[in-house]
Amino acid sequence: MADREQYAPGPAYGAQVRKDGEKWTLILVREMRHAPEKVWQALTDPAHLREWAPFDADGNLGTVGTTVKLTTMGAPALHVTETRVTRADAPNELEYNWCGFDMRWQLEPLGRGTRTRLTLWTNIGHRFISMGAAGWHICLDVLDHLLSGTPIGRMVGPEAMKFGGWQRLNAEYAKQFSIETPNLPPPAAQKSCIEEDL
Repeated sequence: MADREQYAPGPAYGAQVRKDGEKWTLILVREMRHAPEKVWQALTDPAHLREWAPFDADGNLGTVGTTVKLTTMGAPALHVTETRVTRADAPNELEYNWCGFDMRWQLEPLGRGTRTRLTLWTNIGHRFISMGAAGWHICLDVLDHLLSGTPIGRMVGPEAMKFGGWQRLNAEYAKQFSIETPNLPPPAAQKSCIEEDL
C-alpha cells in the first residue's frame, strides 16, 4: 500500500449541481487513466468496492435486476440497504440506489479506449452538496490510486471528515456552488446515511 500520509487531494474541480423541482443532483466528472473495462470492474466487483467506495456490497453490481445489500462504511451505526441494479450496460452505464440516493455512473472511452471519462450523478440533500462533493472527490482519488496499483486505502465517513484535505475540499466546493459551508454535527448525532434536506 502506498503511503497514505503523502496523499493530498487536488483542488475542487469537475463538479456541478443541478436542481429539478425540489430534487438536487450532484454531478462529478473525472478522467481516469484506465480503460473502461477496468473502471467498470472497480464499480461493480465487491472486492474492488471494499477498497474505495463508501459502502461494501454483498454481491456484484454488474447485472441488471440483481439485488445486492450495501453496507454503509464509516457510519456511527451499522446501516444496510438493499438495492436492485436498474441498469448495467457494461462497460458504459450503471444505475442503482444507495441509501435512498439514485446513483448513475457513465463510462466513456478516451484515447483509443486506454482512458475513461467517468461521470457520477447522485441526488443529494441541498445542505450536504459540498460535503458530498468532497467525499466523492476523495473516493475517486482513492479509486484512481487503486487502479494504478498504488492503493492508499479507503477514506470515508467521519475518518475522511477529519482529514485536512476533506475540510479544504468541502470549503472549496461550497464556494464553487455559492453555498455556506455546512456545520458538521457531532459524530454521535450523525446519521448512518446523510438524509436529504429538501
